[in-house]
Amino acid sequence: MPAKRSSPSGLKSITGATLLVLGFLILFVNLDAVTGQITSSAGTAGAQTTGMLPALILAAIHAFQAYVFDHSGFFSGLLQLLVSFWPVILIIIGAVLLRDAFWGKLGAYQCGSGSPAMGDQ
Repeated sequence: MPAKRSSPSGLKSITGATLLVLGFLILFVNLDAVTGQITSSAGTAGAQTTGMLPALILAAIHAFQAYVFDHSGFFSGLLQLLVSFWPVILIIIGAVLLRDAFWGKLGAYQCGSGSPAMGDQ
């Protein structure tokens, strides 16, 4: 009796769903921690929240200055920022792996599953 093998599309779907769920889980846990830090800092000093816009403008000017005068420092900071978004990469990979599973089902609904095509009538 030959050994039964799982289909590659089923394995891709399972892997994609796992990566998608894992990415969202890690992302939301990280966002929960960041939200807790922001609310605790905003709750202790309400007057500081009004100065948020000038602080953001100064941060943008500082980033532009770092880009103009210190390329290596700017790209190092940019790399650190991108590394902090690594759960998004898991979500993207999971969505790409699940793409075939969803498009296959969508194509079956659009074709009508056995109904004659428009040109055959």
